[in-house]
Amino acid sequence: MAKRPIFIPNLKGFPFVKESLIEFKWHPGFAKVQAQKSIASLHEAAAEAKIAPILEISSKSNQEVGVSLSAFNLKMIKNEKSLSVECAYQGSKVFANGGPFSDLYSVSSKEAKTDERLRSSGKFVSYEFFGESFLINPVTAFYDWLYLTALSQNPSLSNQLFDFKAFSDIAFNPKKSLNCQARAAALFVSLCHHNEIDRVIEDKSYYIDLITNNN
Repeated sequence: MAKRPIFIPNLKGFPFVKESLIEFKWHPGFAKVQAQKSIASLHEAAAEAKIAPILEISSKSNQEVGVSLSAFNLKMIKNEKSLSVECAYQGSKVFANGGPFSDLYSVSSKEAKTDERLRSSGKFVSYEFFGESFLINPVTAFYDWLYLTALSQNPSLSNQLFDFKAFSDIAFNPKKSLNCQARAAALFVSLCHHNEIDRVIEDKSYYIDLITNNN
């Protein structure tokens, strides 16, 4: 057995995403078919808790839109440059002894995530994205902002999010990771419901105030 969070848009307001930790049968192994068995088990357990339908957002999703919405695949445009959310995130990290490594904007998502400089450049201190600085707190704010921006630029994909009640990412383990594409998707749905999405993308200060309930 294993436990994974399901992310649910909170249409009532702050906090804009609710999490429900679901226990389900885990199917071990690295093969995609094993991951999809775990996804099915997770979604079945969530349905018993009255959470359905759920979209799995990852490269292991059995729905094409879920694969396309993976941070490895979802693209955004910035300064006429097309790059994945993953490349944008990894290439914007600034460390005590280096960064941002903006050359990662032009490589594959896998290459960006595994670049050795991300582990050998000292203490992680901030983000810098095409000259714009971002603080590292709240801890998921920058990643979520990138994902929200990419979703807003891809309405053919993001419009499909509204067909689902909640979102999952089978690879996300809250004990090991902080950022989650499924959580960011739920945040997008909630912010759209509250007519906030355009402003949070355009105004970083407003965005931070909104998600920390300081506005």
